[in-house]
Amino acid sequence: MKVLCIGHTSWDMTVPVDEYPVENAKYRFNEKYSSGGGPASNAAYLLGKWGVDTIIATNVGSDDFGTRIKKEFQDVHVNTDYIETSYEKDTSFSYIMVNKKNGSRTVFNVATEYPALKKYNYEFTPDIIFTDGHDYGATQNAITKFPEAITIIDAGRVTQELLELCKYIKYIVCSKGFAENLTGLKFNFEQPQSLVNIYNKLQNRYPNATIVVTLEEHGALYQAGNQIKIMPGLKCTAVDTTGAGDIFHGAFTYGIASGFDMEKTVMLANIAGGLSVQKMGSRLSIPSLSEVLDYYAKKVNGGNTTSQNPNPQTPPTQQPQVGPTQTEQPQVTQQPMQPTPEQPSNPQ
Repeated sequence: MKVLCIGHTSWDMTVPVDEYPVENAKYRFNEKYSSGGGPASNAAYLLGKWGVDTIIATNVGSDDFGTRIKKEFQDVHVNTDYIETSYEKDTSFSYIMVNKKNGSRTVFNVATEYPALKKYNYEFTPDIIFTDGHDYGATQNAITKFPEAITIIDAGRVTQELLELCKYIKYIVCSKGFAENLTGLKFNFEQPQSLVNIYNKLQNRYPNATIVVTLEEHGALYQAGNQIKIMPGLKCTAVDTTGAGDIFHGAFTYGIASGFDMEKTVMLANIAGGLSVQKMGSRLSIPSLSEVLDYYAKKVNGGNTTSQNPNPQTPPTQQPQVGPTQTEQPQVTQQPMQPTPEQPSNPQ
């Protein structure tokens, strides 16, 4: 399986802080974590690290950050032949402050613009195209050129170009914010019907796509068979949530490339994202494939995998089909996944 990843690249510097800085003050920090970043780039790095034949198509500047980003990809055997170097724009830079008390992060992205790719000639045929939607032209060209490829998009923000791309995508993996903004509805986790309503509205808009919604600490909303389900997030103490969504997307793509069913694919992606927030940095926190598979094996073989229905008003035997012409509401079931407590660890 060859996976072509198209999208944004940046250089990230993460600094843990005790509290958010106040204006007009000076601070001294003695701890920092630096690595490449960006949605499609982090997904590509994970895929390379996990042994998938991966190609990254992105743009970097002719600076030290660009050189270091290429080196990082090469270290995990990601093909960098389609990284274009801009001699007019610097590599995008992100400064990230992480609150050590709760793991929340504030991101300052420094970039005048994201240069688009100029070369669309690929000397290979990808089996999967993964995109973060940042480069509409390159993504649309690849989808048109390789109509047999499986397409996956990281839908993190609502833009006209991204909404247009979603019309041609097989797997739309979107954020909670994207789902709420696009549907005009809000998730209420005390009322499962609100989740069903949002999912149905997304599915009605893109009836030919398989949709997954990442719900941050609540896990992921997806459909398996004819049921809408929630895969709960790992119960752990978050050290740094930066890049967890990118890691989820990369692991999800790994599952699709491996031919796993939706249940296993979403669970692996959830585990990868959950393990990542227990370490500092985005790319630095990507777990190994063996860590994720071992964790998965423990949950499946040693845990309770029976579905639970969080909506007592919906009988467990109801299993209506989800689709644009649906007249009945599907149930939302929840797959329990209780991880073994783990101690957060920081990469050196």
